[in-house]
Amino acid sequence: MRCAVLGDPVAHSLSPALHRAGYAAVGLDWEYDAVRVTTEEFVSFVLGLGPEWRGLSLTMPHKRSHFGIVGAEVTARAQLAAAINTLVLEEGSIVLADNTDLPGAVAAVRERYDGPVSAGTVLGGGATAASTGLALCELGARTVRLLARAPERARSTAMAIAAHPSDPRVEVLPLGEGEILGEIVVSTVPAEAQDADLVTRCGDAPVVFEVLYDPWPTPLAASVGGDRVLVGGLDLLVHQAVLQFELFTGVAAPLDAMRLAGERALEARRAGP
Repeated sequence: MRCAVLGDPVAHSLSPALHRAGYAAVGLDWEYDAVRVTTEEFVSFVLGLGPEWRGLSLTMPHKRSHFGIVGAEVTARAQLAAAINTLVLEEGSIVLADNTDLPGAVAAVRERYDGPVSAGTVLGGGATAASTGLALCELGARTVRLLARAPERARSTAMAIAAHPSDPRVEVLPLGEGEILGEIVVSTVPAEAQDADLVTRCGDAPVVFEVLYDPWPTPLAASVGGDRVLVGGLDLLVHQAVLQFELFTGVAAPLDAMRLAGERALEARRAGP
């Protein structure tokens, strides 16, 4: 059986390391690759897959670009996030479209922080901001503040979060001006957007959730110390991959083995050639 992560670019993805380690740990003779697929190539690639294909992980730009053309059952959480990162196939045809970022983010936070969440701030306004913003609602947040570099382009993300059944209040402000609100600040912005002012404004947040894992540490992640809690991008990647693994294989995922593979892959990448 074959699985893959599709994206453009995609060479940086750690998903192959995690999934392959999972297969080895449970004794599955499966393959998992990283395949560069552009937006223009996506439909023809997916429609051309053979019966040996079982699952696809989607990274940018595919989480939202093809949401409306997936001919399959779309889970409630994927509909809520208006983003898909997981496609399950049977005999080469897509049968399920899901979003494991949302529950993966909840699991990543709860693994490291068991305190209350009454409100939270998300830096950014894209698909990952929508999933993590909804995760804040799942954790109990009644107010979610989005700080976006282009607030006008964060409207769909704000609408997705506002549609959560808990009926949260959602605010959208410019990244460079808005104050940090709540117990958790989630960063979905690039490391180069994390200037000294932004890092300082995030300094009082008890929990920092940095969704990036490379480069690491980002300026925001490096600023976390003392009693503050840091949730990293590898935490999110592992927990969402565990859910994908189980959807693809029907087998309980070996979380520890997958996490260790991710840690080793990152260490090797940072060590260089």
